[in-house]
Amino acid sequence: MPGTFSCSVVTPEQEVFEGEVSYIVLPAWDGEMGFAVNRAPILVQIGEGSLRLTGESGSKTTMKIAGGFAQMKGNKLTVLTDKAEAADAA
Repeated sequence: MPGTFSCSVVTPEQEVFEGEVSYIVLPAWDGEMGFAVNRAPILVQIGEGSLRLTGESGSKTTMKIAGGFAQMKGNKLTVLTDKAEAADAA
């Protein structure tokens, strides 16, 4: 997928991820939602499940997240979540 956008994943304790990504799938309150470059602005409530990031080089990262909100605006996705940890740590 051509192009990347900026993404931040933040919990109350720390910034868990900051970087350029080409695609993200996150667990919205009512189902999974995908985000790509130039997506229309949106604010969504996060449920519980897997956040899957595809980096600009094609690398894949999976985190378990629960609760919070995500906002996409101007090719910047900010994920504010109550909990975020590596998928294999759950």
